[in-house]
Amino acid sequence: MRSVLVCDGKQPSSELCMPHFRIRSLTAIVGALLLGTSAMRAQSVAPVVANPADVSSIDNIITTLYAVISGPVGQPRQWERFNTLMHPSARLAPTTCPPNGPCTMRVWTAAEYRQIADSSLTALGFREVELVKRVERYGNVAHAFSSYASYKGTETTPFARGINSIQLFWDGSRWWVFSIYWDSERPGNALPAEFTGGKP
Repeated sequence: MRSVLVCDGKQPSSELCMPHFRIRSLTAIVGALLLGTSAMRAQSVAPVVANPADVSSIDNIITTLYAVISGPVGQPRQWERFNTLMHPSARLAPTTCPPNGPCTMRVWTAAEYRQIADSSLTALGFREVELVKRVERYGNVAHAFSSYASYKGTETTPFARGINSIQLFWDGSRWWVFSIYWDSERPGNALPAEFTGGKP
């Protein structure tokens, strides 16, 4: 097929002229790319709507936080619901203190925590229950010390206990988890009696 050169209505005499069918093809390609980019952007920012009951109070959002990561062996965890609790800038930070080394901490985004923890939570039948919660609030910020016991499958004796330090933000209509920072019970770091819930 012969192409037709178009240069502002003049006869072709310059390297700046382009075949007309190329112009139409490039326009179509660029348009498709722009539409595809717009669709991807719309997908990536589509908000996940929280259940209003989950985020209406500090008690509810923390109760939900424990619920979404708990379940029997093989049951998928509720990660979409988990995401609705977390502020977009939220961080999760476990701390560890090995017997012969300095204490350290790791810091994860909510997405990184899901990637790291998902398979083991499901395989273990991990479930975590709150023992005691102490909350302090000033204006739009709140802090909760929430002690926990962690179990595997149907076991009735916890394999771990500790305290979650949870920071929360009130945006005027709902609560968000802004950070969760925790330490576990170990020799020399017993859970304080007031946080055991009466369980030795």
